[in-house]
Amino acid sequence: MTFSDIFKSSFLESVTEFSAVDTAIGMVFALVVGLFIFLIYKKTFSGIMYSTGFAMSLIGLALVTTLVIMAVTSNVVLSLGMVGALSIVRFRSAIKEPMEIVFLFWSLAAGIVIGAGMIPLAVIGSVIIGVIFLLFANTKFQKGAPYILIVNCADEKAENSVLDILGASVDKYIVKSKTVTDAGIEMTAEIRIKDAATSFVNRIKQAGGVSGATLVTYNGEYAG
Repeated sequence: MTFSDIFKSSFLESVTEFSAVDTAIGMVFALVVGLFIFLIYKKTFSGIMYSTGFAMSLIGLALVTTLVIMAVTSNVVLSLGMVGALSIVRFRSAIKEPMEIVFLFWSLAAGIVIGAGMIPLAVIGSVIIGVIFLLFANTKFQKGAPYILIVNCADEKAENSVLDILGASVDKYIVKSKTVTDAGIEMTAEIRIKDAATSFVNRIKQAGGVSGATLVTYNGEYAG
């Protein structure tokens, strides 16, 4: 087969079916929806370290997926080849937060729907999802902010004093772990307080038999 035979094949004929207008419209809507997903992620982010790279990848994922789906829907043979090519792709980036998976699938779904030509579905669906995320992000299902308190006590008497102070100062507390050694007692408790009032930690440190008290925020997940 010569180069002349290759160019006489149906390859160039399939190129003529390409519509620049449809592609431009689809990519513009993918960009708009991707930016919307980016803003929702930034607004509802509740983790410790915000990743700008991951947030920007949501926009790129919507654009790339739209482009791929446009190519697949225009050519059945290409769609089969695309499935085989994408089956060898492996992603090894660690997902730090479960919500990141949701945003990744959201970008993928938006790109697929826009690439398939159902732009109103992508826009309306994304708006509904974004509003739901904003409502849940701004709703407090539990009173007070979550904290982890770590206290080092000399004996059981000091431990009881700490629990008495917690009972009178915080909305709610739950002892998560307790370690007893020859050096003393280390107790870890999940607590909830209002208005970031942390002065009770000073009173705990001043209690007899308490050698140290540490208060840290956490995201509601505890591994003990």
